[in-house]
Amino acid sequence: MALTDSGPNPYTLDIEDATVANENFRTTAWTGEHLQLTLMAIPVGGEIGGEVHPDHDQFIRIEQGTGRVEMGASEAEISFTDEVTDDWAILIPAGKWHNVTNTGEEPLKLYSLYGPPDHVAGTVHPTKADADSDPNEH
Repeated sequence: MALTDSGPNPYTLDIEDATVANENFRTTAWTGEHLQLTLMAIPVGGEIGGEVHPDHDQFIRIEQGTGRVEMGASEAEISFTDEVTDDWAILIPAGKWHNVTNTGEEPLKLYSLYGPPDHVAGTVHPTKADADSDPNEH
């Protein structure tokens, strides 16, 4: 299934099928003025990478796999840790440092909603290394 960013046009998709089928580290599926949908595939032992979004909240839903979520005031001040698996949601308040690590034995497949958008519309990062080297990323 090849996805392209369809925002800001009206759009529907089978979110579970699209998320599980996604093989890219990050694929933006829809970018509007105030919201963005990204699909992610985190390899075994991999992670999203610690980050903070100072001005927006984030919602993540796990569709496949097992992971660990960490949040806190900073990477050195983790105050929240939990194990997550299929059908779990993660709600990340603006300004909280956070990371999700794949602790399972299969790729961790998830989707994320940002409000407002966090990535350039149409962004596709096949790997975390691609995301880390993208000058448009923080």
